[in-house]
Amino acid sequence: MRHTTEIKLVNLKDLNLSEAGVIKSEEVRQVIVKDALVDSGASRLSLPEPIIKQLGLDAVDKTRSRTANGIVERTVYSPVEFTVLGRTDSMRVTDLPDGCPVLVGHMVMEHLDLHLDMKRGLIYNPEHGDDWIEDQL
Repeated sequence: MRHTTEIKLVNLKDLNLSEAGVIKSEEVRQVIVKDALVDSGASRLSLPEPIIKQLGLDAVDKTRSRTANGIVERTVYSPVEFTVLGRTDSMRVTDLPDGCPVLVGHMVMEHLDLHLDMKRGLIYNPEHGDDWIEDQL
């Protein structure tokens, strides 16, 4: 069963520059994706290259990822602030080829204390009710 969610993505560097008064708030690059794929088999937040370009993210590293087609090298990009179900956090993202959906992996769900319910889709962690409880590792 395919589950999607809305996710707001904001270039974190732009946001910080705006908060410091260096750029105007309307210059902060952001995107709202209505149908991001919730993929518990994915680790990170992964974005297709056109969205990475639209957000103006910078390449910062490389990583190897296991995919259905084997192990591939991915580019890691500067962080975005992301919001799902009213909860916000930030992390670096990895790239996906054009035409792929935005992938919301398990690290995003863990950061936001969300749970994928096979019948209801992405929900607040039922163990915590409506409270946002972060794991401290």
